Amino acid sequence: MENKYQYKVKGVDYDVEIEEIEGNVARVTVNGIPFEVEMKEPIKAQPQAHKVQRVDRPAAAPAAAAPAAAPSKPAQAAGAGRKVVAPLPGTISEVKVKVGDVVKEGETVIVLEAMKMQNNIGAECSGTITSVLVNQGETVMEGATLVTIE
Repeated sequence: MENKYQYKVKGVDYDVEIEEIEGNVARVTVNGIPFEVEMKEPIKAQPQAHKVQRVDRPAAAPAAAAPAAAPSKPAQAAGAGRKVVAPLPGTISEVKVKVGDVVKEGETVIVLEAMKMQNNIGAECSGTITSVLVNQGETVMEGATLVTIE
């Protein structure tokens, strides 16, 4: 089962792909980030053909081109470096670092908007950024890896 949808929430575009539903757990990918979603009640999968028209985001297209290639590297090097994770769910307001940047412990690497507040997410250790796993405008869940530092 594979269904693709496009949503716009508060002006932000989301590409959602439902990969599999087993009972009340759905495996979905939102803007390239995989999630397991627990539903209150299981749904019956109905085979339907959905046409998806891909919409390029003009402002984000040039910036997203470089980070889009980055997730394949972190998946292989997930153990390389210390992970900086989202302390709560929210939307990425700003990515302040890129791969190769040298950061100091406590330095802000990501700004996360949650509950209408801007939260500075700091580096948990000093080192070099080995991967950036999020882009501005993306929604992340609590515990999602944002960057890795080696």
